[in-house]
Amino acid sequence: MGCIIVWLILLPELAIAQDPLAEPGFVHFYNLEFEEALTAFQAETAQLPDSADAYNHIAQTILYREMFRSGALESQLVTGTNPFLRRAKMNPSAADDKLFNDAIARAMELAGARLKTKPNDAAALYAMGVSYGLRSNYNFLVHKAWVDALRDATSARKAHHRATEADPGFTDAFLVQGLYDYIVGSLPFHWRTLGLLAGFRGNRERGIESLKLVAEKGRANRADAAILLCAIYRRERRAQDAIPYLDDLIRRFPRNFLLRLELVQMYGDLGDKTKALEVVSQLDQLKRSGAAGLDQLPDEKIRYTRGNLLFWYNDLDAALDDMKAVTVKAETLDLNTGVYAWLRLGQIYDLKGQHEQALAAYRETMRYAPGSEAAREARDYMTSPYRR
Repeated sequence: MGCIIVWLILLPELAIAQDPLAEPGFVHFYNLEFEEALTAFQAETAQLPDSADAYNHIAQTILYREMFRSGALESQLVTGTNPFLRRAKMNPSAADDKLFNDAIARAMELAGARLKTKPNDAAALYAMGVSYGLRSNYNFLVHKAWVDALRDATSARKAHHRATEADPGFTDAFLVQGLYDYIVGSLPFHWRTLGLLAGFRGNRERGIESLKLVAEKGRANRADAAILLCAIYRRERRAQDAIPYLDDLIRRFPRNFLLRLELVQMYGDLGDKTKALEVVSQLDQLKRSGAAGLDQLPDEKIRYTRGNLLFWYNDLDAALDDMKAVTVKAETLDLNTGVYAWLRLGQIYDLKGQHEQALAAYRETMRYAPGSEAAREARDYMTSPYRR
């Protein structure tokens, strides 16, 4: 079930009318400025109280702000052994939970009212599909309700399929269909036999082609499609195909430091240590120079990225220095960075033949996030030292 669920966490909310670059809310959103984005979208609902899209924008921002806080917006969470699946669920505040659910309920109410009078209204079908997609993410990430998440994802695909049937030129609506195609096409056979998926087999390559279409010709969803393609290409071990998309996204959203961190990972996957370290160095210099948007990027996040890269290249002494510095402030970092910094520290010590020091790091890994994949790995290494 790994693929279907982890890809749900990347299912984006979609802006229907304008280019995100032209709208302040989406400029802030794609630059990771979620507080400012939320303010802009709340103002949007005041101006357009009957717009389902406006309420979807609020729900999207609440969800992605929480994902960002927990470190859940990085491609390593949907690659390899899918460690995100074993992480503790997210715990938004009661106020955020209410704001999200109220916004989704209002969006569905507005879209549903339009569909009662005009069942093939493409815009209303689109908005309804977005609401289902966001609720699918929330069901998984907050409630860990996998079947409910899958049910809502299926409803999102069906709504957007109907939207493109009603308006074949609605290119943006192919994003959800392409993503779902890829998800289901990647599932093990026993998951594809679920009643929820009856009659739909999916197709990985067709899904990728649909996302490429949206990335190249979509109006509002080009950025969403490009970001999804980067994560998919990394999973498919096609990092070279992701780099042009990342370069363009960095140009368009320069304050989104996660894009540069992703570029490091892509070059690392390609075996280009020099370019990967160059990107880390550039990011470090931008941070030190006070570049806009990087005030919320901790120095330790940069050091973790470099240390993790050096770990995989077996540059253990330099990696050890970085991970020591990161774990000193692990409690202030996002969940993903903190727990994997402790795990990497233990693995480095094991590779250096210092198992006693490794044991201490593994204990911290399990304490930091006991329900995580990293903690499960750490338990294994307590009795059997890590080896490559």
